[in-house]
Amino acid sequence: MTALLAALAGLLVLTGARRGADGGEAPEASAAVELLELDRLKDRGLLDEASWTAARAEAGRRILSAERAAQPVMAGGRDRFWVLAGIVATVALSLGLYMTVATPGLPDQAYEVRVDEWANSVDTLEPVQVAAVVDRMVRSQPENHQALTMLGAARFQAGDPIGAASAFRRALELEPADARSWSRLGESLVRANEGTVGGDAEAAFRRALALDGNQGGARFFLGEAALARGDLAEARAMWGPLMASLAPSDPRLAELTARLSAAEAGQ
Repeated sequence: MTALLAALAGLLVLTGARRGADGGEAPEASAAVELLELDRLKDRGLLDEASWTAARAEAGRRILSAERAAQPVMAGGRDRFWVLAGIVATVALSLGLYMTVATPGLPDQAYEVRVDEWANSVDTLEPVQVAAVVDRMVRSQPENHQALTMLGAARFQAGDPIGAASAFRRALELEPADARSWSRLGESLVRANEGTVGGDAEAAFRRALALDGNQGGARFFLGEAALARGDLAEARAMWGPLMASLAPSDPRLAELTARLSAAEAGQ
């Protein structure tokens, strides 16, 4: 299969090279037609000697410019062999690297087998692998609220905000009063929306605060949304309690204070 794909790739390269070598010639025929037309206009008395001379000179300049721009690709007699040699060398180098750094004899591992192995070493897994392990747990226990929240958190860490939002929605169907899941749902929607606090995310954050006023993440993003629409009073109302909970040395406090000050100065 590797040899077949390499041969097909080489055929495409050689075809492209041949297409370039067989490029079109300069438009000599159209140039002759243009000059003949100028001669006919002069013979009919529609161009005087000076106008005819100037028109021929201008046409000559255009024709020379077009010829220079349309120079055909000149391929040497041995160029095709150099191109083919380059393709063969590339394939050979790739195969050599594969044989050196890969494991050609390693049998295929089924996905479920890998998940079994990951489940026995959760502490050393990447977020994507953790999400796979928890996802299988959820499939076997679809009513497990804690497993669904863990799945949402794992997918969020793995860079899958849409999958995280789906998991948090399913968790909230089981426990609608879970303020933390409402806040994490909002965060997932914000990340899926490339950092913009949309209507669905804002509704999730407001639901989280209605259930638990100490949800700092919800307060932060609602303040972000308020600043984005120019509602400084709402931003202060959201960030005030959050700022009061931060230590004076916390850099987040300085950042929030600076942003509010900048918003006030811009009004």
